[in-house]
Amino acid sequence: MARQPGAPATSRRTVLATDLDGTFVGGSEEQRASLYGWIREHRDDVVLMFVSGRGQAHMRELADGIGLRPDYCIGDVGTSVEAADPQAREVIAPVLHWLSDTWPAYAPRRIEEFMQRHPRLRPQEVTGGLRKSYLYDDEPAALRAAGELRTMGFDVLLSDGQYFDVLPRGVQKGPTLLRVLRALGLPSQRTLVAGDTLNDLSMFRTGLHGVAVANREPALARALRGCSNVYLSPLPGAAGVLDALRRFHNPSGAQSWLRNS
Repeated sequence: MARQPGAPATSRRTVLATDLDGTFVGGSEEQRASLYGWIREHRDDVVLMFVSGRGQAHMRELADGIGLRPDYCIGDVGTSVEAADPQAREVIAPVLHWLSDTWPAYAPRRIEEFMQRHPRLRPQEVTGGLRKSYLYDDEPAALRAAGELRTMGFDVLLSDGQYFDVLPRGVQKGPTLLRVLRALGLPSQRTLVAGDTLNDLSMFRTGLHGVAVANREPALARALRGCSNVYLSPLPGAAGVLDALRRFHNPSGAQSWLRNS
């Protein structure tokens, strides 16, 4: 009998921490169905984490639409975290306190006042979490603004040639994921991360095993050169995730899965 979502996760062997757009929900309908079917078949053995730039409400809607409920959602580029299991919500409380402490009350207003001097960056219509998000179409202007914001004590993430996220210093997908894993007592060596754009780079730089799917952003591919922990899949989206997940989940081949991929 399959495990019910929200049941204790520590007995399971593989953690899949996956980006959504272009990755978990990327590829053809058939490729997505194959990935989701494999996860359902192995649900007792897989801790499923969505790690996205999207907000929590979007991730819940996505989960409802595909009929596959994640155990944890790290959203808003690592600045929000939710757990399906009420007991797990108590366990991740230290992560939520850490996030709150990194984002002073004055931060949103200070960023908004600063961005008034950079009209080429436009606010995104819908954002959440502890961040301020914009869109850009002028890379030099975006890079100048990013440099100034960093001197003000914030982190800035540019990705997919259009997204400009202002984040608390030291907070992105990767650092938040590591704190969630530690809080839950989940093994880093049995965690597989998956992504396709620069906002996933911090996950790959954690040293966790990773797969960058074939439709990865060229800038991400360049940034991953020499990263021995990351498999550059020849398959797109969900197909690339499933290919890596099948290999990684196999206990007898887990140690050499990257070399044999």
